Amino acid sequence: MKEQTLIFSDYDVERLEEMLDGYRFATAKRNSVAALADELSKGNVVPASKVPADVVTLNSRIVLHDLDKETRMEVTLVLPAAANFAEGRLSVASPIGTAVLGYTEGDIIEWQVQSGMKRIQIEKLLYQPERAGDFHL
Repeated sequence: MKEQTLIFSDYDVERLEEMLDGYRFATAKRNSVAALADELSKGNVVPASKVPADVVTLNSRIVLHDLDKETRMEVTLVLPAAANFAEGRLSVASPIGTAVLGYTEGDIIEWQVQSGMKRIQIEKLLYQPERAGDFHL
């Protein structure tokens, strides 16, 4: 699998860093926070107006294809406070949320879980705030 350069909106990074600062001392959140902080350190930060139209950002609505289970789900990537998986709002601090942030439509993402490797594809980017000109969602 080729090495992917992740792209993050400056506005998203600002909000995520504020959230991370608040969680750093919460033991229960430490692993998810560490994974998200690690992902943010791998990417290029660009002004929100310069984010490519196919990149998953906060508040993007996406269709994910679980390549192992052959299932699909439509979710909106949100900050943890707005998350509600039953309503299709996926936390950016969850393993899947962290995995898809900064990747592009069509990308296949693999990561280690307890039972082995997990593989999902970002099948479709239905809505991206930056593409729609909604820079401050």
